[in-house]
Parts: sequence; structure tokens; C-alpha cells
Amino acid sequence: MMSTVSFALGSDVLFDRRLLAGRTVGLVCNPASIDARFTHVLDRAAAGGVTVGAIFGPQHGVRSDVQENMIESAHGRDERRRVPVYSLYSETREPTAEMLAGLDALVVDLQDVGTRIYTYIYTMANCLRAARTHGLPVVVCDRPNPIGGRLVEGPMLDPGFESFVGQFPIPMRHGMTIGELARLFNETFGIGAKLEVVAMQGWSRTDDFDRTPLPWVPPSPNLPTIESAIVYPGTVLFEGTNVSEGRGTTKPFELVGAPWVNDADVFAAALNARRLPGVYFRPAMFEPTFHKHAGTACGGCQIHVTDREAFRPVETGVALVAAFHHADPDRFRWRDPPYEYEYVRPPIDILYGSTRLRDAVTAGGDVTLARAWPEEIAPFLTLRDRFLLYA
Repeated sequence: MMSTVSFALGSDVLFDRRLLAGRTVGLVCNPASIDARFTHVLDRAAAGGVTVGAIFGPQHGVRSDVQENMIESAHGRDERRRVPVYSLYSETREPTAEMLAGLDALVVDLQDVGTRIYTYIYTMANCLRAARTHGLPVVVCDRPNPIGGRLVEGPMLDPGFESFVGQFPIPMRHGMTIGELARLFNETFGIGAKLEVVAMQGWSRTDDFDRTPLPWVPPSPNLPTIESAIVYPGTVLFEGTNVSEGRGTTKPFELVGAPWVNDADVFAAALNARRLPGVYFRPAMFEPTFHKHAGTACGGCQIHVTDREAFRPVETGVALVAAFHHADPDRFRWRDPPYEYEYVRPPIDILYGSTRLRDAVTAGGDVTLARAWPEEIAPFLTLRDRFLLYA
């Protein structure tokens, strides 16, 4: 249940209280940077007496108009506000001195989705680094973790597997808000920027996103619904394979399939026989309109979450990867680099955070990786407690 305290985003608090009135700031945002009244943070800033001197966009662009994955966005200009728009998913992923010139602070208002590999949290980390280097403070406006703030699941990132989909050793499902992560990154991993996190009001760790007054605006083009975000920590692993993760369908990350699965009923029945918690696998056939296997019939399943509290998306994703490999080991492939600015390591390794998933699935044995996760993440849970902002 939602708290009885009136809900407010970090951006609501920041601009309602005019905490940066009279300042010129750079705003890191995209279309999901809106409040419960559908007002975008750029307009909230102006109403709060703040001058926006530059706009910065993460992956998929400040307008979130770049549908495909791993396509850089160009720099541009916001003609309405007559300010430059800088892409932080371009030839640079960190603001430069020229981009920061004339600013008094950087304000970050991005909707994270609770998964280690989502690049927006590393765009934020890169902004912290740049701000430290150039002597600017950073204000992070906190937002809910849409898949919840209590459960932590999955493997840790091993040393040597750092990338733009995993800069720091945290679990796949971290159970933190973007503001809490900012505090963790800045203090624990040596960034050392002048950071202020503006906390939400009226949010607790047990609040589902759809019990807040916030509308769901896709944080990126292929997370169209809260349901897609809930399964994403597991099915994002398919980006490291030649299995379709449903891009090019109306249910990305909920639909998964491959051309070599000819009998979806048998495939889904075998998964359901595993009795994974909180999930049902409905047999499905689909043809992606773009991306992997475009125009080709793919067999697999749609993932239906029947109990959000019980559901374990990473465990489910690992089971699905193993199932597609088992269906035809000769046609299943691990994707080759490059992937997200990594040119050497296989994409599946930087996604999972080690070689362990690839090694286990390739060996064809029963995948029991999830048994090791509680011991792996135990030190992180202790560390995480220091940076939590909400009950």
C-alpha cells in the first residue's frame, strides 16, 4: 500500500521549494522525466525559477526517439528553449568542459528500471565524474525503482567485466533507487563529486510503481509497460544471444523466441514443469518486424508474471537461456562483440558479469547458478543498507 504521506518526486521537492532558483543548470533527462501531472522536468525547472543552460540525453536520445539498441544519438538544439542538446550516448558518454561551460550545477532526473545493466545509471555516474573534474555540484532527483525497492537478486559483477552495462560490482537486480545508487557510487567507488540527492516523499520500498500516482512513460522505447520492466532483469540476457528478446513486437522482453523452436507448446510446458515462482509461460509464436529474425517465425513463450512478490526475474531469465540452448545447441549462438562499447568480451559475459552463465549453459548441464547468488550478494546487502533513503 502507498504511504499516507502525500507522494512527491525529488524533482517536485527541488522545484516546489525553489532550491535552485536563480541558477543556471544542465538537465539530464528524457521523456520519462515527468511528474504525476504529466509536466516535464524542463518545464518544472522554469516554473521553479531555474534557467536551463543545456540539456543532456542518455541512450536512445533526449526524446527517446532512437528505437534500435546501440545506435548513437546526435547533438542538437532545443529551439523552444534556445539551448544546446548534448547526447551522452555518442562520441562521448561523459559531459565535456565545453558542454558544462556556464552552468552552476548538473541536475539528473532519469527513470531507472532497477537493473544493473541499464545504462542510465552509468550516464549518471559519468556525470558525477565530469562534475567532480570541472568543479560542479550534481543534484539527483530521486524516482521510484519501478520493480520494487526490497528484493535483490542475481549475480554480482566480477572484477574485469566492467563495461557500460556494468561499471560497478552490484547485483543484476539491485533493489535501489537512482538516488540511492548515486550515493553508493559516489562514496564507495571513489567518484567523490559534490552530490545532493533530493529524496522523494511518501514512497516506501514496498510500493509498486503502479500504486504511485505516476504515469508509466517508457524509460526507453522497448520498455513500453511496467510488465516489460518487471521481466527485464532476466530477459535482457537474451541480448547476448541470437534468441529474440521480442524487439520488433508489441511485447519486448515479455515475448522470447527463436526460429528453431517449432513446437511452442512443448517448449512452454517444459518450462512450466520447473514450477519457477510467480510466473507462467504461455506458448507463443511471433514474427519480429525488426531486429533479430525480422520477418521469421519464432517459437517460444510469453512470460506472464502471476505473483510479483514471488517472481524472480533473473532466475527465470537464466532458465530460459538454458531452455533455448537445449532446444537446439547447434543453432543457438552466443552473440559476438562489439556490444555497448565492449569490443573483446562476449556480450553475455558483460551482461551476466562473468563467464559463469556461458560456461554452464555451453556445458549443457542443469543450470543451478541461482543457488550461489545469496552468498555472492551478502556483502552487497550490508553495504547497500548504508545508502538506503526509504523505510
